[in-house]
Amino acid sequence: MSAPLKHRTLSAAIVDRLRQAILAGEHPAGTQLRQDALAETYGVSRIPVREALFQLEAEGFVRIVPHKGAIVSELSLDEVNDVFDLRCLLEPRLLAQSAPRFAEGDFAVLDAIQSRFVAAIAAGDVGQWGVINAEFHMALYTKARLPRTQSIVAALLQTSDRYTRVQLSNTAAMGIAEQEHAALIGLCRAGRFDEACSFLERHIGAVRSDLLRVLVRSGAAGTAEN
Repeated sequence: MSAPLKHRTLSAAIVDRLRQAILAGEHPAGTQLRQDALAETYGVSRIPVREALFQLEAEGFVRIVPHKGAIVSELSLDEVNDVFDLRCLLEPRLLAQSAPRFAEGDFAVLDAIQSRFVAAIAAGDVGQWGVINAEFHMALYTKARLPRTQSIVAALLQTSDRYTRVQLSNTAAMGIAEQEHAALIGLCRAGRFDEACSFLERHIGAVRSDLLRVLVRSGAAGTAEN
């Protein structure tokens, strides 16, 4: 049995653990997540487990199916397009507000995250790719005075984590991501903010296109209604 869950609320802690387990492939798409089994695993009642599953449904990781309960969601082409359309709209807006306010300390943070991203790719640490990618993007937007937009983008990046791991499943994609993140830092450091925003939009669009190719080629995704 897992150690007692103590941080934040029980349901939030279970959300974190289940999300990471799904991302790590411990619960493949189509797997039924039984409340009683999860409650026993985590040493809690079924109430926080049920709350956690509803939260994961809101995030798109599970589907609540009548008479079946919670099922791990298939990778969805419709969701990919929805998430990346929103990212293309919102992230350049955040960067346009944030980048002109950067100080050298902000660039030091970006450089450090980039170094960790490069190290995770070199080590094949799949579990960290999406996490560090999201951290990098949010660090780009840290100085934007748009808290609601930042919150929305943070949620979109969390949803993207599952797809990022798929998209970065080949050496070429990993190399491109590393180079484009470095280019974004360089454009911002040079004060070329309009170019940085345009480059960011192309970067997000290219990731989406590559991801769709990977999913279609592998047959790993369907439409949202599947």
